[in-house]
Amino acid sequence: MEAFENVRDFLQAEEINLPGCILLDIFLGKESGLELQDAVSKKFKNIPIIYISGHGDIPMSVQALKNGAFNFLQKPVEDKLLFPAIDEAIKHSRNLVAVQQEKDLIKTKINSLTSREFEIFRYVIKGLLNKQIASELNIAEHTVKLHRGKITEKLGVKAVAEMVYLAEKLNIR
Repeated sequence: MEAFENVRDFLQAEEINLPGCILLDIFLGKESGLELQDAVSKKFKNIPIIYISGHGDIPMSVQALKNGAFNFLQKPVEDKLLFPAIDEAIKHSRNLVAVQQEKDLIKTKINSLTSREFEIFRYVIKGLLNKQIASELNIAEHTVKLHRGKITEKLGVKAVAEMVYLAEKLNIR
């Protein structure tokens, strides 16, 4: 667990790629937690925010939740409400981190492709056959087959469906 004097110091911290949650008060002196929520959420994408406030109202809680807050609790917060909220947020964070790690691994594999392999990969995920790809690129069908072999090797896949899955994870069209 790590605590920060203020949100600005927190925003200066290194990016955290571990599961966790952020307990954030709505009122932070000069600034509002709601005003800083966007910056916090962008920098720490995989860490849900739980707001805690003694002066929050319904419109404020609705705004926080609309902006992506995980939960909104009123002070004084009882342990029987706080700890389950934290546990739930951390479970959610673990899922987000796992998804991010999978995307990072896929991105690394995709980035290992040469520009020609990536070009052929894009045709393959569109459903084009080797002969069609060869015609589009004005190369021999055998050359396409060789590139496809390298692509499947680098991506660690055996079937086109697996290539499509990887492409969808990174929104590659």
